[in-house]
Amino acid sequence: MMHLPPLTALRCFEAVARLGGVTLAARELHVTHSAVSQQIKLLEELMGLALFVREGRRLRLTDEGRLYSLDIRAALRGIAQATQLAQGRPQDSELVIATLPSFALHWLLPRLDGFRAQHPYYRLRLQTSLAVQDLRSGLVDIGIRMGQGHWPDMEKQILFDDELLVVCSPRFRDGRIPLSAEEAMRCPLIRTPDAPWTDWCLAAGVAEAESRSDLLANDSNIVLAAVMLGQGIALERRSLVAGALARGDLMQITAISVPYSYPYWLVWQQQGVLKQKQRHFIEWIGVEVGRYLDGRN
Repeated sequence: MMHLPPLTALRCFEAVARLGGVTLAARELHVTHSAVSQQIKLLEELMGLALFVREGRRLRLTDEGRLYSLDIRAALRGIAQATQLAQGRPQDSELVIATLPSFALHWLLPRLDGFRAQHPYYRLRLQTSLAVQDLRSGLVDIGIRMGQGHWPDMEKQILFDDELLVVCSPRFRDGRIPLSAEEAMRCPLIRTPDAPWTDWCLAAGVAEAESRSDLLANDSNIVLAAVMLGQGIALERRSLVAGALARGDLMQITAISVPYSYPYWLVWQQQGVLKQKQRHFIEWIGVEVGRYLDGRN
């Protein structure tokens, strides 16, 4: 560490090497042409090495300068990434939860005020994504995932199993709601590509229809929004529609439901001892899951 050149000189050198000139580098770094030139001269003197060949007003990288610029560029990128990582890691007073957008909107968010009331000293941050987020970076305190629990190097705890039911809006077809599974199969279907209609049809004892009016979306939030607008029916997780059913915003078509293959899990990074904020959240959501399951049965 004793032989590190000044960071300012390295930034100026990298910019000149990448952009091909002092003027462009000075503009990017918001300094004067003279300041960049001085930093390049200082760096060459400290290293005892020519990094550029002066050709009139132009600078051309020497072979040593070209190789050095590639290494410095990678090092500066690493410093920037390390800084962003350090800044992004949650503080003790912040709880970062990663989960699916649909679960966050329809199940977690309506209950989250209860956690905030019990633990007002935490600032909550929800990170939602359809992709599985990597919790090993330390940027997330706890995740809520759907799956079979096959996540190596992660601690996990099952939350609950879900089930699927067919729902529609009370406004669907001006209130002419399908009353049977056979009628439901003649309706426009709104679904995600992996919606297991075959399982529901087998349970209902009806043939799965090839509807030409299907609307496909990769997010259950879009599916449910279209259903709310009365554009069709959907086979969706009870966890996502329970609130809307209770409010009367959605109706269940028949009493038939089928198990969903992917339970919900709490997931967190292996670290020996749980942080207090993680323990508080795990305890709170365990109570909320119990209430939800009691109301479902």
